[in-house]
Amino acid sequence: MNIVVLDGYTLNPGDLTWKDLESLGQSYGLLTECTVYDRTGPKEVVPRAKDAEIALTNKTILSSDVIKQLPKLKYIGVLATGYNVVDIEAARDRGIPVTNVPAYSTQSVAQMVFAHLLNLAQHVGAHGETVRSGRWASNPDFCYWDTPLIELAGLTMGIIGFGRIGQATTKLALAFGMKVIVYDVVKPSSMPEGCQFVELDDIFRVSDVVTLHCPLTPQTQNIINRERLELMKKTAFLINAGRGPLVDERALAEALNNEVIAGAGLDVLSSEPPEKDNPLLKAKNCFITPHIAWATRAARQRLLKVVVDNVASFLAGKPQNVVNGVGVFANRPHLSDE
Repeated sequence: MNIVVLDGYTLNPGDLTWKDLESLGQSYGLLTECTVYDRTGPKEVVPRAKDAEIALTNKTILSSDVIKQLPKLKYIGVLATGYNVVDIEAARDRGIPVTNVPAYSTQSVAQMVFAHLLNLAQHVGAHGETVRSGRWASNPDFCYWDTPLIELAGLTMGIIGFGRIGQATTKLALAFGMKVIVYDVVKPSSMPEGCQFVELDDIFRVSDVVTLHCPLTPQTQNIINRERLELMKKTAFLINAGRGPLVDERALAEALNNEVIAGAGLDVLSSEPPEKDNPLLKAKNCFITPHIAWATRAARQRLLKVVVDNVASFLAGKPQNVVNGVGVFANRPHLSDE
C-alpha cells in the first residue's frame, strides 16, 4: 500500500507524529510505504504521486488533469475541512472517494475570533511594546493608553453563519456579557438564550462586531462589500476567521482608511500567501494573522487522528467523511501489498 502525503508540513511541522498513518496497513496485512513531503510544487505532483494508491493533500491541487495521470490512485484524503483543491467530479468519475476532516478546529477558531476582538478592544500587544521600549518607566503618570479601551459586555456581536463555529463563538460572546444576533441562510429551529435571529442587513446595522462563519459559495463571495460596510457603525469591528473571499478586500481597505468602520481582525485573505500589493496589508487599524486559527496543537492532533481514521475506514470498505458521493464498497478495496 503506497501512501503519499503531498504537503504535510503545516499539519505536522515536527511536533506530531505520522507513525499511526505509517503503520496503518499492518491491520490489514498490507505492507505500507508512506512518504511524507513537506511541500509539493505543481510540477512535482504527478512524479511524486504516480504510484500512490492513497494521496493526502492539504493545499496541493489535484486537478482533473492530475488525477488522470495517477492510474493507481484509489483514495484522496484532504487534510482540512475545505476540499476545493480537489476536482471531486473527476475523482467521482474514477470511483475515487474524496474525504475531508470536519469540525476538528471549532474551539480553536472561535478562540481566534476573540483573540482578534480583544486586540482591537484593548491593543494589548501594542501597549506591551511601549512598555518594552521604556515608555512606562519614564511616564509621569501610573498609567497611559494610546487607543480607546473598550469593554465587550453589553456590546452586540453579529454572527453570519450559525454552524459549529458560529455556535461556539456565540457561547464565548455570551460569556463575555455580549448580546448576540445571528443570520444564516437556514433559520435555526431554536436559539440560545440571549441570542436572536435577524435579517442579514440588520447584522450590519445593529452590530458592534461582525464575525464571519459562513461557507464560501457564489452567494457569499464578497458578502462584505462597500454597501454593507457603509451600513455598519463607525465604531464597529469586522472579524473574519472563515474564508478570505467572503470579503471584498479593496472595499474593506477603503472603509478602514476612511474610518467608515473602526477596525478589522482577519485570519484569512483571498490569496494565501497574499500578494504584496494587497491593500489590507497597510490598511488603517487592520490586524492580520497568517491563517493560524486552525493551527493549535490540540486542533492539529484531532485533525491527524481523523485523517488516519478516514483512511482506516476506507481500507475497511466503509469510507467516512466522503464529500464526492463515492459510497460504501461492497468489499474491502484491493490495494497493493507489495
